Amino acid sequence: MLQTFAHYGCHFLLPLVVALLFYKSNWKYAYLVMIAGMLIDLDHLLATPIFDPNRCSIGFHPLHSSFAILFYIFLCVPKTSRLVGLGLVIHIIADTIDCSLM
Repeated sequence: MLQTFAHYGCHFLLPLVVALLFYKSNWKYAYLVMIAGMLIDLDHLLATPIFDPNRCSIGFHPLHSSFAILFYIFLCVPKTSRLVGLGLVIHIIADTIDCSLM
């Protein structure tokens, strides 16, 4: 229960907090862009089985690899890609928390 709340809370609440704190005038747009970072979970479709509750995504799926994570961090630097980068990094943080609670 705690693991599920922490995982999905981080996926949905952390982007909301970031949007409200740093993108006040355009928080809805910022929130939606960051939530779109969950699309990297499409790489779960490449795994067999697609869903394994005991599998850590970090380092297993291609879009959750170290190289991809480094790319997501670099996306946070330019202003034009910052929201996308933040959404992806927040997603990785949520998955890391999930892995640590396993």
